Amino acid sequence: MPLDQSFVGRVYPPTPPYEVGREKIREFAEAVGDANPAYTDPEAAKAFGHPDVIAPPTFVFAIAFKAAGQVVDDPQLGLDYSRVVHGDQRFVHTRPVRAGDRLSVTTSIESVKSLAGNDVLEVRGEVYEESGEHVVTTYIKLVARAPEKES
Repeated sequence: MPLDQSFVGRVYPPTPPYEVGREKIREFAEAVGDANPAYTDPEAAKAFGHPDVIAPPTFVFAIAFKAAGQVVDDPQLGLDYSRVVHGDQRFVHTRPVRAGDRLSVTTSIESVKSLAGNDVLEVRGEVYEESGEHVVTTYIKLVARAPEKES
């Protein structure tokens, strides 16, 4: 059964704050193979005009994807996660994520479409620093594959 279009615009509660640490940033930068010194060296980050080390642009994915779990786990939506594949990901940054940030994500359902029997769900995450400053907007597209037809 296709996902219900009436869920478009549904907003979920903000997540508890996630404190961004220097070590997590360093580990992420190493994992993605990005040697930019602004990710590991506070003095290099300051030379680029940042108050502390900053995170690579995609660092926030882990926080946003965890927040999107509220959508995935919403029993009213009825998404069969066993059929879901990741369709797309994009970020619109207001500023870089910094060490010491305490980030919360407010998740909403941006769109629900049915294409060739597949459900395509776009989830938007508004990421704010604890002070209320907007940091980044994330978009996660999930594709729930159509059930296989019995022959």
